[in-house]
Formats: sequence, structure tokens, C-alpha cells
Amino acid sequence: MKLVTFETRNGARHIGALNADGKSITDFTAADPAPEMRDMLALIDGGPAALDRARQLQKEADYVIGLDKVRLLAPVPVPRQMRDCLVFEKHLVQARQQRFREQNAGANDLQAKLDAATAAGQFKPPPVWYKQPIYYKGNRFSVIGTGTDIEWPNYAELLDYELEFGIVLGKTGKNIKRDDARSHIFGFTIFNDVSARDAQAAEMAGTLGPAKGKDFDTGNVMGPCLVTADEIPDPYNLTMVARINGEEWSRGNSGSMHHKFEDILAFISQSETLHAGEFFGSGTVGGGCGLELGRFLKSGDEIELEVEKIGVLKNRIVRR
Repeated sequence: MKLVTFETRNGARHIGALNADGKSITDFTAADPAPEMRDMLALIDGGPAALDRARQLQKEADYVIGLDKVRLLAPVPVPRQMRDCLVFEKHLVQARQQRFREQNAGANDLQAKLDAATAAGQFKPPPVWYKQPIYYKGNRFSVIGTGTDIEWPNYAELLDYELEFGIVLGKTGKNIKRDDARSHIFGFTIFNDVSARDAQAAEMAGTLGPAKGKDFDTGNVMGPCLVTADEIPDPYNLTMVARINGEEWSRGNSGSMHHKFEDILAFISQSETLHAGEFFGSGTVGGGCGLELGRFLKSGDEIELEVEKIGVLKNRIVRR
């Protein structure tokens, strides 16, 4: 199922599933008064029985509403936790090469030498990057869905998109074994980790972060739906595309993840309980952001991120 959270015209928040016609939604909240059908976290917490009930409601198709009569929100508007990873090697290398391409290669200090090597194409990720998934925790209260404007942060001049996808957990666990990790994945969604690159570059020089480079209202974009795990048996062969104002800027494949989601869950859950309803981002696919291309967004730009089997996440940049 392609699960969605949406607002009706009277402002009520419901959950449901996109139908095969692509133009309508089966409204679970209207169809069933059970607590599990009131919001996406409740449905996830309801476990297999709640998901089976949702499937039955979609089959019955008694409460169907046109997609044009609702406003889609993020599938999980406030995840229980947000972590975003950095697991695509090509992205890491290309982003650093582009960032330092214009640096002065003649300086003598260590950072300048690193910058020069990077610009010359000699940069290699540090050994720890290959050893374990690297991640940060994002602001779970700044999540928006498809169709909602992304508001340009007032302290930034360079704004960028990041073409990612991610998972939402369906089962709580600690010390999760890699071989059991797939059973903890409830579903998949598209993620745009919008980034203020000038703020990010400044703060990362302090050897901690990112912070305001990522944390601003509307900066975490998810959607348009949450595809249940059974619908995507192989999440590591998905074409990923980004278009800006209809022009393709980025194209990649999820199969190039160095650390898979199973690796991510096994590592992060060491001595730490991961909860149903948490979100984990893949990080940016290689070539999947403007920084790697030397191109940045401007006010009014329309961003479309498409991931095979999930859909298209579409938003507009606004600068007020």
C-alpha cells in the first residue's frame, strides 16, 4: 500500500492509501473509528493486525475521496525520531571536490593541503566512513509533505536540495541483528534534506554539526506517501531522479549505498533502543544535489524528487 496522511477541506487530519487510479484515496479514518486509523503512528503501532485491517478497508472501497479534494501532508508528520545518514560514497567525494575546487593550492597549512588534494580529485573518505554508517539527528518538528512550500531561511544565501529516500520503522528493537533488520522496516518514502550550504560550511569548520545548515522550518521534506515494505522487496535497485523546473539535474540508483539500511539499523541499535515510527534517511545519492554540480536553487524554483516505486515529491522554494 501507498499510505498517506492528508487534510480534508474542513481541516481534519486523516490517514488512508492512494488507490491504483492515482487520483483517489481510500480514507481509513472516515471508514473506521478504531484508534489505529486516526494517524500514521497509531497505524504503525497497531502492528500487522492494523495493517491487515487497512488493506481490507482499501479493498472494500466504501470511503473514497478524490486526491484533488485533499492536501497531502508528510506521511508521518512528526516522526518519533529522525536520523539522516551519509552512505553514498560518490556523493561524499564529489561534494567535497566541488566545495574546495577553487581553494588556494599554494598555502602551507594542513587544511589548505587537504583542500588542494580534494580539488585535484585525490580525496578519499576517512576509514571510519567505510567502517560504520555516519549519521546525524534532524529536527523532527520541521517536516513537511509534497506540495508545501519550502521557506528560504533568512540567514542563508546558498540553498540546495538533496535527493534521498528513507525508511520508517515498524517495530521497536535494541541490538538488532543485521539478518533481522529488514523485519523492522515498515515502509519507504522519499526524503529531501534541504540544506543551507553557506551556513553548513561555516558551522562544520567547528568540527560539530550540521546544525543551522539543516535545521530550519520546512527543511525536512518527506512523501508523497509511505510505501509498505512488502511493495518494495528490493530497495537497492531503485532509480532516483531530481528535476528543477522540469530540467533533470540528478540521476542515481539506490544500489550504490555503501551501507544498506540493514547495516544502519544493526549499527545504530547497539545498546540503544530504536522505536517504531522513527525515520532513517539514506543520505544523498551520488550526483544528487546542487553542491556536487556547482548549481544552487533560487526563489521560485520547483523541485521534483522521484524514486522508483514510491512516486514524486514536489515542492516550491519561496523567499519571503
